[in-house]
Amino acid sequence: MHYKRRFRTKHEDIAFDPDDMFRACNPSQQEYSKVHNNITIVVKLSSDATTEQAEQSGAPDQSLPSTTLEMFTRCPRFRILVIGKSGVGKSSLISQAFGVEKEIIADDKPGEANIDEELISTRNERFVLHDSKGFEAGDRDNLKIVRDFIDHRGTMSPEHQLHAVWLCFEIPRAGGRLLETGTEDFLKSKSSGELGNVPVIVVLTKYDLLVDRIERTLGRSSLSDKDRKELVKKNAEAELRDTCTGPLEQLVGPDIPYAMISTEEDYEGTLTHLVQITEQCVGQHSASEASATAPIAQHSASEAAVMGSIAQRVDPGLKIKASIEVGKKKYWKALKSCPTFKKRRMWECLHVLHTDIVNVWNFHDPYHHLHSQDFRDMMLKIVDEMEVGPTGYSTNIKTPISMVSAISVVAAIAGIVSALAGPAAPIVVPIAVGAVLSTWVYEVYQISHPVLRRFMAYIIHLTLVLQTLFIVSESQELTRRAIKLAVASYLDSQTSKEVPAWIQDYDQQLNILERADCEILDKIIDVMQRYKIDAAQISKLRADLPPVDLSSDEPW
Repeated sequence: MHYKRRFRTKHEDIAFDPDDMFRACNPSQQEYSKVHNNITIVVKLSSDATTEQAEQSGAPDQSLPSTTLEMFTRCPRFRILVIGKSGVGKSSLISQAFGVEKEIIADDKPGEANIDEELISTRNERFVLHDSKGFEAGDRDNLKIVRDFIDHRGTMSPEHQLHAVWLCFEIPRAGGRLLETGTEDFLKSKSSGELGNVPVIVVLTKYDLLVDRIERTLGRSSLSDKDRKELVKKNAEAELRDTCTGPLEQLVGPDIPYAMISTEEDYEGTLTHLVQITEQCVGQHSASEASATAPIAQHSASEAAVMGSIAQRVDPGLKIKASIEVGKKKYWKALKSCPTFKKRRMWECLHVLHTDIVNVWNFHDPYHHLHSQDFRDMMLKIVDEMEVGPTGYSTNIKTPISMVSAISVVAAIAGIVSALAGPAAPIVVPIAVGAVLSTWVYEVYQISHPVLRRFMAYIIHLTLVLQTLFIVSESQELTRRAIKLAVASYLDSQTSKEVPAWIQDYDQQLNILERADCEILDKIIDVMQRYKIDAAQISKLRADLPPVDLSSDEPW
């Protein structure tokens, strides 16, 4: 359902999810309210309509609790402090790493940063930023402000605590100075323990300019392109040791984490390296905090690294890792013996698994297309249609599967786009939307071969569909057209045929019912890891995609 507000030639679509509407209603409250741009929209329902929808959709009287939604109540956002002078490249860095607008930071306006202000973008509601100007020579005031801010955040409740600090510098030219006096004092405070255990990562920006300078100094040569690139990389590393990493290690020791980054094209791997280092540091910090805190604090501390993976938008591998961590907390670790699933319909069980996986991927999905019943039904039909009979695919694959999977998916995308009759032609998903679901969807959960295979298939298929969507969406606002392209491409790829083969092979080797829950979880993780696309491949895969308009929308 959409409400269109028109003004001159512009209009705005406001999405309503029928499932959300009916879940919010009860016999004493037969209406649903939604606030949009200070306008309250009220939809009134009759009791018959509510009852009929509940019966048709299989909506439970009380939904199974979502692990991610419970986690978001304790730790709603990944909180980071970025420190750096004007012009160092903070706005581009934050924009690309977390998929938010550049304007979130006034990077070109010296002195305007307010460290206490929470900078939150509607494009990524799982991320909150605090901005601080860099440390000028002789500026003791800002150093005190930053220290006090970090100290104060450490005493706050878990949802307000700081998770990481990015200390940004532009890589200086040879002979230039990297560290001002205030910066040295800040780093010494960190190494001495005065700032607590919050991770501080040094971010050396504009790495591309260093590479360009070294390229120019080489001039013409008889080296091959490959040898020339290796020489440039070697010389860049040597200059970085002289101007950056050497002085840093001399000041605070060898354990200071750092990353060289560039937000320019062809350097996307540097951002991936930065978010991976951050996730590792936050995870280590969480582990140390957990060993010395109360159980509730331990729970929140362990979730900080997961929230960092959810918030970032450059590495699909971290999304898969976070999905696994969330799954291990409750539902994935006991698919065969989950007491919460008993007396529940399959639809209810798969509903909560779906919600948690989609929440971890954290797409910019303001109309909640990925949570819609249409998309859920689409995923159910994928599981249903792919589980019948022998697959004909072998699991004895020698080539690295992630590479084959990536090539297969991109080829499928290219084939679908090239087959379109025109730029605005609708994308066809080879699954009948709106068709009646199979009866097993409404059956009560019980331990059986088909049930466990369907659980495994749903988790893996949905994860790999979202990985495909990650490639095509590029942090843009999701449309049904983009989702349909991802689903159709996945179904047309070799990967979608191999996944059922892995599951069948696993079941046939040893009765799946004889396996422990931990073994079933390990197999899910194993298959997902096999088809995980390396973040270093993402930019090249996107470059190989044919142009297609995914900003306009279309029906399911």
